[in-house]
Amino acid sequence: MTRSERWQQRIGSQRDWVWRGWQTRYTYIRPQKQLPETKPILLLHGFGTSIGHWRHNLSVLGELHTVYAIDMLGFGASEKAAANYRITLWVEQVYDFWRTFIRHPVVLVGNSIGSLVSLAAAALHPEMVQGIVMLSLPDPSLEEEVIPSALRPVVRTIKSLIASPPVLKTAFRLVNRPSVVRRWASLAYANPTAVTDELVDILLGPAQDRGSAQAFYATIKAVSSANGISVKKLLPSVNVPMLLIWGEQDRMVPPKLAQKFIAYNPNVQLLQLKNAGHCPHDECPEEVNSAILNWINSFLKTANDAKTSFASIT
Repeated sequence: MTRSERWQQRIGSQRDWVWRGWQTRYTYIRPQKQLPETKPILLLHGFGTSIGHWRHNLSVLGELHTVYAIDMLGFGASEKAAANYRITLWVEQVYDFWRTFIRHPVVLVGNSIGSLVSLAAAALHPEMVQGIVMLSLPDPSLEEEVIPSALRPVVRTIKSLIASPPVLKTAFRLVNRPSVVRRWASLAYANPTAVTDELVDILLGPAQDRGSAQAFYATIKAVSSANGISVKKLLPSVNVPMLLIWGEQDRMVPPKLAQKFIAYNPNVQLLQLKNAGHCPHDECPEEVNSAILNWINSFLKTANDAKTSFASIT
């Protein structure tokens, strides 16, 4: 039995779903016991990862709630399609998945780009969302605020060079090596011991799929370009409970952004984890799982108290 088979056995019942003609992968776990009240949870991974990145979270969250996780198009075991990748394309995939399989308001839980997709989905399709957990929330549009206007043309030129096919082709060959993947992952994690052989297997596997190089180029461009998606614009429009979780050792997205984001909407609660980096759900899953479950329970209780108060009035 290989290491990849072991982690695959820990992520629930995997299925394939054809979306717009493209094969996509998802998984789910349901509580074994009948529970009085549960909230469906939908997990959205970050850039370069997959449903396997939730291997430490699915079964724990699934003890109390039905949990789904999907590989967004171009990632994981989903097809590396020749598509026009953008944040809104992934939002459309998530929304259609919800309409097909769930059809009841969910708690969206996203890491990195998955948290931005979660926020955009809540803003564009409020009927599908009753809460959001965002782990390390990026905002590609922030460079317009933090970079002096005189330097913006220079930054755009550098970004276009980095995103050019020759550079990305070389980058893809490099990141398709275990040693390079391990070093890259080490930047995202505060604790080096969290970068295991199993994690490297999860990150490397999709690179062997047909079309993976082209999808790599396209998804990098989609993630690095705002295309009108802005946390500053989206966050104030969302009217559901939100939990923002950030590792204080995050080297990918500056933790100081958390204070800026919580000022945009009073519904946002912030949890900062001292010894975590960009992927706290994988690096300190016990803390994150407990925080998510307690937070869901808190707004379940609030909703129940409101129902009780209304019933007593009527």
